[in-house]
Amino acid sequence: MPTLVAILLTRVKRSQVIVLLVASLVCVVAGAIAFAATQHVSFGIGLYWAITTATTVGYGDVTPHNTVGRVIAILEMVTAIPLFGAAFAFLAAALTATRLAKLLHMEDGPPRGSFVAIYGMHDAVRRIAQEVAQAGERVVVVADSNLESLPMTVETIKGDPTLEAVLRRSEPERASRLLIAVEDEKDALLIAVMLRHLAPSVPMIAVANSSRIATALTDLGVETTVSVEDLLGHTLAKSIETPHAGDLLLEMVRSPEVIFSELAPPVALVGRTLSQARSLEEGLLLGVVKDGQVHMGISTDPTIEAQDAILVLRRRER
Repeated sequence: MPTLVAILLTRVKRSQVIVLLVASLVCVVAGAIAFAATQHVSFGIGLYWAITTATTVGYGDVTPHNTVGRVIAILEMVTAIPLFGAAFAFLAAALTATRLAKLLHMEDGPPRGSFVAIYGMHDAVRRIAQEVAQAGERVVVVADSNLESLPMTVETIKGDPTLEAVLRRSEPERASRLLIAVEDEKDALLIAVMLRHLAPSVPMIAVANSSRIATALTDLGVETTVSVEDLLGHTLAKSIETPHAGDLLLEMVRSPEVIFSELAPPVALVGRTLSQARSLEEGLLLGVVKDGQVHMGISTDPTIEAQDAILVLRRRER
């Protein structure tokens, strides 16, 4: 990064600005008291003189009339003016740095409220983050590179997601969901272990390159693991058998008109078989999740229980 940009992005602590402003005000008040006492005017006129001097306005309607007053004026000018200038310069720099950090995807922390946290820059992250953001969710990506390729609607935290300090900075316990999406399999396992420790109750999803790593991540407590290898392989295999199978799957997941939902079953569906429930659900009931396993009701017709979850495809509300 060029030196100029690096300087502009230097973060100014709020305490520094406060200290400078307090020191400036102390100099103004002290100068006003000293001026009023030595020039035999009221404190109000002394304060007026001190403020016009410190702000370099200098109307000239109130001026010192003796040597002591001129010394006070000199001290006021060489202290209050630089202090006020430095305070406002630091404040402007802080505002500029915040704006540039937003534009260059270098945010320091997660947003307020609920958000989806994505750790890593897997090849699929850009599309995932974009689609989740388009669905109306706030998205934070934690990675140490390629953040500039993300859409402007996605918030970022720059840092290595395999470091616990970086994970803590992202405050995963406040997220609604966590997604691990790194290329290196060892990194995925390490991040999963640390996130499960930092946010034990937050649902966690992981992108794995192979079914072997997907199994290992599941054993570590990751609720849902998507194997890119299996997903691509099975999709291509089905496309060979049925040429438009792949198109059907893509249309289901990318269409802006529909939305997937995983819900607790309504009371009206509890105790009914999946085939019976499909005629009662207003959307397209794709299947039921029992003990972490998805059942589509093809080989068997499972009964929906209260502790299960149903997978539904519905038209997105406008």
